[in-house]
Amino acid sequence: MKIIRSGSAPSRPGPEDWFTGSVRIDPVFQAEDPGRVSGAHVTFEPGARTAWHTHPAGQTIIITFGRGRVQREGGPVEEVSAGDVVWFPAGEKHWHGASPDTAMSHHAIQESIDGVAVDWMEKVSDEDYNG
Repeated sequence: MKIIRSGSAPSRPGPEDWFTGSVRIDPVFQAEDPGRVSGAHVTFEPGARTAWHTHPAGQTIIITFGRGRVQREGGPVEEVSAGDVVWFPAGEKHWHGASPDTAMSHHAIQESIDGVAVDWMEKVSDEDYNG
């Protein structure tokens, strides 16, 4: 058994290469071998969002606060709010973030394959963000 104490990992800003706007990442857990799952709590200020990206084993996000937006490549921009759960299948190109006027936080849970949990791509344009 291992207990991971709340606040034991420092908060960090979302890297500018991967995010647009003000984003804070709070690591929650990282499985030890042979486990492959990890989780973080991510907070987006209004208008902030991820870049386009994929996950080799998929990703689940659980919206914990506020209102946000999600989109898979080729699909419509979808509104999400606290309590919603979104699953992105393995390899599906997508992005997620806050709504224009309201912050949003979510738990992000994903598995690694061969040490890779995410493949980052280009930033989401304002045109894509606004749908």
